[in-house]
Amino acid sequence: MSRNNNGWEPRTRLGRMVQNGDVTSMDQALETGLPLKEPQLVDQLLPGLDDEVLDINMVQRMTDSGRRVKFRCVVAVGNRDGYLGYAEARDDQVGGAIQKAIEVAKLNIIKVDRGSGSWEDRAGGLNSLSRKAEGKAGSVTVRIIPAPQGLGLAAAETVRNILELAGIQDAWTKSDGNTRTTVNLAKATYNALKNASQSRTPQRAREVRQEVRE
Repeated sequence: MSRNNNGWEPRTRLGRMVQNGDVTSMDQALETGLPLKEPQLVDQLLPGLDDEVLDINMVQRMTDSGRRVKFRCVVAVGNRDGYLGYAEARDDQVGGAIQKAIEVAKLNIIKVDRGSGSWEDRAGGLNSLSRKAEGKAGSVTVRIIPAPQGLGLAAAETVRNILELAGIQDAWTKSDGNTRTTVNLAKATYNALKNASQSRTPQRAREVRQEVRE
């Protein structure tokens, strides 16, 4: 099996397509419809991703051998230019939980449907979303509304951190439910952006997926 300069041995079809140069961008990778299963291919297509630790909690569980303690970490990753990933992970050590969450978040990368959806903006911008978005997680609902350029992000800290990683500069947001639960607030925000992205699949993406299946 071939290796690249970083010693990565692709184990999936998409990984081999990336290494062979058949897929050269994250847009192309997502358009294939093939799942992202290797963090290394994300590192190759989106080098230098930023990551943000949104929450760390200690989780205790009773077992036959006694009390076991683990750490749950919530992480978002993004390139601040339209790509975002999110994940939660657990480990016996804080550092291990963070690293696991970062790797899984890379596999959950989505392309955010940015635009200038506010009626006060000129068409063609990428400062906000192209339309309203809504996502849920547990009891929390997050709504993201396009805002005109220059307004900034009217959002809670967790929501703002995720939007910034996604490359959204201007937006109004509204949150309902138990928003003190950071994990649900973060996941609802990610789900809102994911729902907005999935609601409109370009024709070319459908064609590429069909070609891959054939």
